[in-house]
Amino acid sequence: MPPKAPATVEEAQAIFQRYRTELQLLATKIGEIETDLDEHALVLKTLQPLQSSDPTRTCYRLIGGTLVKRTVTDVVPSLEATHNGIQKALDTLAANYKQKDAEFADWRKVAGVQG
Repeated sequence: MPPKAPATVEEAQAIFQRYRTELQLLATKIGEIETDLDEHALVLKTLQPLQSSDPTRTCYRLIGGTLVKRTVTDVVPSLEATHNGIQKALDTLAANYKQKDAEFADWRKVAGVQG
């Protein structure tokens, strides 16, 4: 949908603030997901050598608030799947952010708003 010029100054301010809030929320969520992704990558990096040297070694995984005892062999594949899912979610959010930012830039041009 092409952006429309606002009818009043108040409407322009409301739209501008809405775009900024949406972009800020997306950026915050992206930051949270990047942190989760980094944590999963660190755990995988730690467990990868153990998968070949000591695959039956006990490790613990937090699942839904419950600490579960497993072996490295059991945990690594599920951690990799979770890591991949987090990466896909991050990619989707980043694309949404870029789209929303471009939409905001288009609206600012149409509305003649700077900032």
